[in-house]
Amino acid sequence: MPQNPPPQPPGPPRTPGVRPRPTRLLASRLLAVLAVVLGAVLTGPAPAARASVALTRVGDFGSDPGALDMYVYRPASLPAHPPVVVALHGCTQSAQVYADNSGLPQLAEQDGFLLVLAQTTSANNPSKCFNWFQDTDNRRDRGEALSIRQMADHAVTAYGADPRRVYVTGLSAGGAMTSVMLATYPDVFSAGAVVAGLPYDCTSDNSPYTCMNPGVDLTPDQWAQRVRDAYPSYRGPWPRTAVWYGDQDTTVVPRDATELRDQWTALHGLSQTPTRTTAIGPDATRQEQYLAADGTVAVEVDRVPGIGHGTPVDPGTGGESCGSTGAPYFPDSICSSRWIARFFGLDTSVPGGSDPGDGGGAACWSGSNYAHVRAGRATTSGGYTYAAGSHQNMGLYNTFVTHTLKESPAGYYTVADGGCP
Repeated sequence: MPQNPPPQPPGPPRTPGVRPRPTRLLASRLLAVLAVVLGAVLTGPAPAARASVALTRVGDFGSDPGALDMYVYRPASLPAHPPVVVALHGCTQSAQVYADNSGLPQLAEQDGFLLVLAQTTSANNPSKCFNWFQDTDNRRDRGEALSIRQMADHAVTAYGADPRRVYVTGLSAGGAMTSVMLATYPDVFSAGAVVAGLPYDCTSDNSPYTCMNPGVDLTPDQWAQRVRDAYPSYRGPWPRTAVWYGDQDTTVVPRDATELRDQWTALHGLSQTPTRTTAIGPDATRQEQYLAADGTVAVEVDRVPGIGHGTPVDPGTGGESCGSTGAPYFPDSICSSRWIARFFGLDTSVPGGSDPGDGGGAACWSGSNYAHVRAGRATTSGGYTYAAGSHQNMGLYNTFVTHTLKESPAGYYTVADGGCP
């Protein structure tokens, strides 16, 4: 059984004064019951009570054609003209659940960005999924897509945020809706992170279930054209895009990560072969990066080992930790939200806040894992060695395993065994 209820088709359209046919009404009610039953089976017993993040609901942010709710988390010390991160929850979830467990409010406090959380309801979809699969909601200036764009616009005007630094991320249906926002509003969002989501417009000729599992195989150019068709007059630049997937996901299969990679590398005119591949985090997540000509990471794919469907979190106390496993679909692994903030260029724990591989001078150091630890370029835990800053797993802590480390920016090290110019 999949870990997340599949997106449910919307109920029958209703015309004022016209009563739905009994068969349609019955089908709608059965669908709602099925969604409740699936949700109860999949979520299991409620987790222990925990303190919730204080969110502010915004009641008037636009015409809201998608009938969504807007919530804001504003850090205690918000800088002038802050960046904005829009977050989209997964099926059966809410803005509150995503805020409480994703780690994003913690990072908003640390990194000084305004966090906007969009929320859909069972009135829109029985499983509380964003309707990423229907034309009334996944096209520019329509339905839910327009509502989310209005939230981003409201954040800029009401909070004095920087319109050049507006980002979007989301899980599952929220991840698929992230693809929608990047495709339909590339003039609004400068970057996005799709967590267990899908390529844009897969459902134009496939059912959502087929798109989710087993997935749909198109050429990179075919995928890219679907994004271009979402806003035909747009001439770029295209948003930078990160993709996060658990390699054991059976709800939205990892094949979709590859198709997403194909879609966005083709839009950026890049090869589907990564510029570099490294292991990051305490679980050795495989990170594939595709660099543009200026050295910036245009597309990134992060494949998390040993987890299924969800937003990976690391609820520990270390500097790279964040999030909570207090609700379903937040597996204990790597703090994906921190790496996403880093990809957006917001992580203040990295000098300059930017991805460590986006150009500039670099120092290189070669030696054994033991030597790197003694020099402060790496740390050791549980018999293994981790590069300082990036926390990449370098293997066993001994004098026999050797690596070349690249230091860029100062104090931030990545494995560069393939060459370090």
